[in-house]
Amino acid sequence: MPLQNRVLPSQEIVAVPARGLLMGNRGCLHGLGRELGVSRWRSKLWICCVLRWRDVRRDPMPPGRWTALFFLDEATALAAGHRPCAYCRRGDYLSYARAWQAAAPSGAVRVLPQVGGVLDPAKAKIVSAPPPLVGSMDIPSGSGQRQLHLAVGVSDNWSASGADGALKAVTTSSGTQGFAAPSDGEVTVSYDSSHGRWLSLRLVLAAVAIVLALPGRRRRT
Repeated sequence: MPLQNRVLPSQEIVAVPARGLLMGNRGCLHGLGRELGVSRWRSKLWICCVLRWRDVRRDPMPPGRWTALFFLDEATALAAGHRPCAYCRRGDYLSYARAWQAAAPSGAVRVLPQVGGVLDPAKAKIVSAPPPLVGSMDIPSGSGQRQLHLAVGVSDNWSASGADGALKAVTTSSGTQGFAAPSDGEVTVSYDSSHGRWLSLRLVLAAVAIVLALPGRRRRT
């Protein structure tokens, strides 16, 4: 009897014998009886992966571990809300991020409300922002928890602040940069290009210090 782990474009998970070309992950959705519970997601990172990765084999429904979901093809996975995995499908992930950014409105910054703890893209509001996405912008007022999504890839170089101080960075399911959005007011977005260079310099200095500390590097007396 087939397991209930085939995903339709409508996001419905069904039990059919057909095989798929891609595998997905929404967290652990099954119980000890290898049957799905009420929840249809446990993680906001909805991804789709290759079926074969470095000859690793795993049970599709191991106890207490994530449930392997399967899609007929890429179109089905995207329609169901799953993006390419940034690890096993790095090239596809980068292409997806570039396409998303190119298709987004110019200088796109979106504010997404959370309904029942889940983001609702249908109620997203586009924020007028400078083309480079750096500078000050007015956030439309709204109640409850919300997220501010930028049409750029995730990077530690990005930061944002509001009237109450720095905004907390969040992970978006689309692989773009996000922040916890304030209820309203002005938000300032910044990009620190020196952050990556400073981190690289620190790593180099740490490596040099380790090499100099090796016994073989000490002078003989």
